[in-house]
Amino acid sequence: MWTAFIIAAFAFALNLPFGYIRKSAKKYSRKWLLCIHAPVPMIIIARITTHTDYRFIPIFILISVAGQVCGGKINLN
Repeated sequence: MWTAFIIAAFAFALNLPFGYIRKSAKKYSRKWLLCIHAPVPMIIIARITTHTDYRFIPIFILISVAGQVCGGKINLN
């Protein structure tokens, strides 16, 4: 259970910078698609290496989307 929480926090934090970069990319461009899909293998590796149950995958997806959205709202000016 705690490992799922840690992986969810990892997924959120990992997607923040990708969401920030995605915000400046043209929609459906290679850069935009890369920003969305690049963090996925890292989250999958974290889930597999910690033997976290597959039933947590929808939670990890939702948390990743939330990280992308929050990262897109970051304004560093």
